[in-house]
Amino acid sequence: MPGPWAVVSRLGLMFTDIHEVGHMLFSFAHIISAVIISFFIGSFLAFFAHYLATFDTMVHGRLSPFLNSFSGIGWTFLAIIWFGISDVTVVFVISMVLIPFAIINMREALINLDKERIEMSVSFTRSGWRRFRLVILPSLYPFIFATIRISFGVAWKVALTAELFGGNTGLGYMLNLARQDFDMPLVLAVILVIIAFVYSTDRWVFAPIQAHLARHHGTG
Repeated sequence: MPGPWAVVSRLGLMFTDIHEVGHMLFSFAHIISAVIISFFIGSFLAFFAHYLATFDTMVHGRLSPFLNSFSGIGWTFLAIIWFGISDVTVVFVISMVLIPFAIINMREALINLDKERIEMSVSFTRSGWRRFRLVILPSLYPFIFATIRISFGVAWKVALTAELFGGNTGLGYMLNLARQDFDMPLVLAVILVIIAFVYSTDRWVFAPIQAHLARHHGTG
């Protein structure tokens, strides 16, 4: 095992090497893309099942449990077969793992909508789009943000596996190269970067925003 100073020294080199900085940015791009894709797909399925009760069992009784039980490694191997070693593979794997989180959270959000408030909004306008934009969507803000926050944290765990086996860019790919070269300082430096970034983002970005939304929308 390398000493602390060797790891710190290698950590400093990561931020001065444009190639390694590029891998960090690729990982960030993979995660942001997957979080956005999974959120919209999961939300669409949750809305679909909520407003068309016929499909409730299909989405929440069949599709969601299936996706939730399928492992990230399994999606990784399937994606490699389908898309090869590429950025598409990484984004696909992360998205498939995150979709169940979005479905479940948005389902709870829709179930907990204030029905009296929605009924009252009907008396003010006949426009379904206006009711959705001014009444329903603001009520969903805390749940939407909680879904994104959870997905962001989970995405980093999945991204490392996906990039390690199915990617040619990103921090997971760097870990794979470090493993092949027995470069333990780089392995530990990458792990420290991920821990610091995820913790600081959750503590200083997500937590204050969610607290603000909870105060203004009446949820804990």
